Amino acid sequence: MNTIGNYAPDFELPGIDQKVYHLGNYRRQFQAIAVVFMSDLSEVNHYIERLKQLQTDFGGQKFTVIAIDSNYSPQPIAENIKAMQKYAHARKLNFPYLRDSNQDVAKAFKTQILPTVYLLDSDAVIRYQGRIDDGTESAVNHHYLRNSVESMLAGGRIERNYVDPVGVKINWRPQ
Repeated sequence: MNTIGNYAPDFELPGIDQKVYHLGNYRRQFQAIAVVFMSDLSEVNHYIERLKQLQTDFGGQKFTVIAIDSNYSPQPIAENIKAMQKYAHARKLNFPYLRDSNQDVAKAFKTQILPTVYLLDSDAVIRYQGRIDDGTESAVNHHYLRNSVESMLAGGRIERNYVDPVGVKINWRPQ
């Protein structure tokens, strides 16, 4: 579902570092925020290095990545956080990794596929949505998120603002 031009829903979520992250605080600090819905799935793993590189390349330019895990798990949140900490440590994540245990944030963003990225401006308006890039572990032809971040930081227009996400469906909590 394309949400380009809409305001992103505000959120306040726990991170793996025991801090609570509020989107409103990020809006005041950053010109561009990439909210990435992901999990420790093989369909996400080959994007991790590219997300870390984006954070490294643009982190000093009022840009940040925020990763959110909204996949359902029957385990208590403390166990989920520990598993996420191990995942983040093993992959040396250089951006916040948050837990959406009740899945309210994923529902508010209307996210269905992992990974899906939403690039927000400082007003929390969604300027790009969809795939990180078209790559596999070994090759990338189109850098959708990178190109969008570059355009946004330069004050330009994002040429391709929506690309259907590809991955796996979010594992939703049983009703």
